[in-house]
Amino acid sequence: MAELVDVKAPEGQSEGTESVVSSWFKSVGDTVTANEPLLEISTDKVNMEVAAPSSGRLAEIIKTDGEQVEPGEVLGRIDVSVADAVAAEAPPKPAPQADGAEKPVATGSAGGSGDLSPAVRRLLKEHNLDASQITGTGKGGRITHEDVQKHVESGGAKKKSAGMSGRMVSHSHMRRSIAQHMVQSVATAPHVTSVFEADLSDIIADRDSRKADFESRGVKLTFTAYFVRAAVAALKAVPEANSRWHNDALEIYDDINIGVATALGSGGLIVPVIPKAQDLDLFGIAERLQDLTGRARDERLDARDVQNGTFTISNHGVSGSLVATPIIINQPQSAILGVGKLERRVVPASEDGDAVTVKPMCYVSLTIDHRVLDGFQANQFLTSWVSALSGS
Repeated sequence: MAELVDVKAPEGQSEGTESVVSSWFKSVGDTVTANEPLLEISTDKVNMEVAAPSSGRLAEIIKTDGEQVEPGEVLGRIDVSVADAVAAEAPPKPAPQADGAEKPVATGSAGGSGDLSPAVRRLLKEHNLDASQITGTGKGGRITHEDVQKHVESGGAKKKSAGMSGRMVSHSHMRRSIAQHMVQSVATAPHVTSVFEADLSDIIADRDSRKADFESRGVKLTFTAYFVRAAVAALKAVPEANSRWHNDALEIYDDINIGVATALGSGGLIVPVIPKAQDLDLFGIAERLQDLTGRARDERLDARDVQNGTFTISNHGVSGSLVATPIIINQPQSAILGVGKLERRVVPASEDGDAVTVKPMCYVSLTIDHRVLDGFQANQFLTSWVSALSGS
């Protein structure tokens, strides 16, 4: 008699985040082993693999690709009564080599489906591609995520419209979710933006004095770490910016959980969060940033890494932008800080003279939910933020 175990969606999903089944890695009837990646769930923030809770055979798929799921919802079922038979069918363990290392058992050609990572399988499925169409550049000819992305960008389905030639590139689930989230934010909150100038002379000098020490401890000191620290000071000065609007009250958070918008090489944007940033010194902030942004770009973030943010920084200047406005608020937060490109500009040498000098400057903007904050408070926040940079 079949003994079924439920495969459930992960708990702890952020409020307002839509999750859908991105791709099943197994079909009904396939054997599975405990802790083996079984399927992938996508949100606008992160892709999460769901592991098999037990060994057996996949008996049922309840939520198919593209279907929306809720935290804790049953996605499929595994028949664990055949676990012993599954163990007997398991592939042989890698044979030891002369140097003591294990030699992997061959799984087919370099581009075969057995060599594909879950992320690559998902991308192939999104664009309706066959692995045999793509030349792998990874180790041993393995197809990488970047290989698939380049193939999509260089080709794709052709479509003519109004006598014009072009190509159609399918939206990824992440891109569709980001679009939905942005539209919802603009429709929910009246956006207003204030723009200030910031002199980065002090943080450049401070960074030069600390950089070697940080690197000796395995951490790269970036300007963004200073921006996060200054945001903590500004949020303490204007706590309403660290809040959430409710129809009957304003919820002002005790903890300052700062998200840093991070562009992904494969397209899209993700916002990993530094929790309790108010408790971290500059080294702690830099260390946490390095870990989060590195794992974000490698698509190794956990769902918990993008949850419970109370304020967001968009350092859009790293890609050359001077000013971006309005930067859309990351709902349900109340404000978002934008930092533009650092460039040396001619500025007054003092407030009471005609002399000028050249300093490293950048534009910084704060976009606010006007239901929560007024222009005076936005300017107070930016004044505190700029002042905190000067005190580095």
